[in-house]
Amino acid sequence: MDPTEYHETVAENRRKHGFEAIDAHTNGFDPVWEARDHDASVGSVVVLATLVDDQVTDPDEVVATADEFRDVLVDRVDDRHGSTTPLGYVAFAVPDPDQSLVDAARSYTVARRRTNVFPIVYDCEAETLYRHEVPRLKGRGIYRRQAEDAERLFKI
Repeated sequence: MDPTEYHETVAENRRKHGFEAIDAHTNGFDPVWEARDHDASVGSVVVLATLVDDQVTDPDEVVATADEFRDVLVDRVDDRHGSTTPLGYVAFAVPDPDQSLVDAARSYTVARRRTNVFPIVYDCEAETLYRHEVPRLKGRGIYRRQAEDAERLFKI
């Protein structure tokens, strides 16, 4: 599957799962989709998701892009509607990614400034989704939620 076809399929998934496109300023990320709901273990959540169009080949680019998307998440989510848990997903569709790219995404420190950003890599050639694993102990709820969101939005 080529990255363009993958993007089209993910765009269909986001509509099917109630993610709405954001038209506001998003620091160059386009598209950005948003959904709000309530999770039994996490509480009220605001989820932002995006696909990166550029071919990313350097692990440092994964980290820098995730940091930039964290800024979008912080700017977009506030507590006017009560306490919320902000979650962000930045997905990279890459043909045959180097293992260092996958490792950079999986090892990205997600929780900082009360935001949770998860870089996700999709291998277009192997049609494999690389997301964060759910830990056995502390923080399971957010990681479990990430796994569910990744499967429904980014897995083809």
